[in-house]
Amino acid sequence: MNAPTLGQVVYSFFIDHLQVAKGLRPSSISSYRDGVRLFLQFVADDAGCKLTKLPLAALTPERVLRFLQSLENDRHNHVRTRNQRLAILRTFFDYLGGRVPELLIAAERVARIPTKKVAPPETHFLDREDIQALFNGMPSGTWGAERDRTLVLFLYNTGARVQEAVDLRVGHLELDRTAHVRLHGKGDKWRTCPLWTETAGRLRALVQLPDNGVRPEDPVFRSQRGDALTRFGMYKIVRRHGGRFDADPKKRGRRVTPHVLRHTTAVHLLEAGVELNVIRGWLGHVSLETTNRYAEISLRTKAAAIEKCAPPTLAAGFARKPPWRTDASLLGWLDSL
Repeated sequence: MNAPTLGQVVYSFFIDHLQVAKGLRPSSISSYRDGVRLFLQFVADDAGCKLTKLPLAALTPERVLRFLQSLENDRHNHVRTRNQRLAILRTFFDYLGGRVPELLIAAERVARIPTKKVAPPETHFLDREDIQALFNGMPSGTWGAERDRTLVLFLYNTGARVQEAVDLRVGHLELDRTAHVRLHGKGDKWRTCPLWTETAGRLRALVQLPDNGVRPEDPVFRSQRGDALTRFGMYKIVRRHGGRFDADPKKRGRRVTPHVLRHTTAVHLLEAGVELNVIRGWLGHVSLETTNRYAEISLRTKAAAIEKCAPPTLAAGFARKPPWRTDASLLGWLDSL
């Protein structure tokens, strides 16, 4: 039996493995596509041959290491990008070793390439006052303005990922009884989020058509032409209305994006006393460790915690000045201990 060609392996990896076996979303498959394409182009250049003539034997751990180094040195990618590309190549080589036994040793060596340590990215979120200012500054009256307000309110209400909002269809909404929405998230998993009365009302108004011709498969958030908004389109909407925070020195670093709204939802749920495990299900996190980071970023949560934990004698806080002024008062204070 002849060994498969590079083209056959790559095609099977994306169609049979990622799409069918693992059930990855289109956005995740696109990320794998970009990573594998960059790597194969690098290997072809390094080997001095056309990509269509590249043998499987050219995919070596040494070239993986040089590719990762090139990402940082030549393309000036961040370490997190380098680590993400490495994760993609580990999955690709693991599949490659299963298809071509001769490359199993190479796959094992790639799996042992260490991930570089990097500080986690800072998590930005908006205070409640910021959220109020955001909605107060948004226009209203036109169809586009009401759609934008509904979109931002929906993202804040649910903490949905932007792709989940893009994929949202009318059939995923339940607005008549206890209002809620079903979101299709990472890993082909569904979750349910409750909706505020205002959110449900705005969504109901947004999806209604004059002739009642709305269908369950119709997108909820649409352009003026009726097409589903793209990820970039939603990003532009949120950035347009949140741009005023960029010019405020007090809010530097709080560049409002759809994902910042997702972080904001998590922090505000935490501050409202919602348990971390409930927030985990609300946001669709696979691991509770991902949710735990929100407990580290809210100063108000920390302040409330120290007030609850402080013993009665320290309820008023730490003394700002020492309780003595002279040697005699110092000795008297020591005698009282």
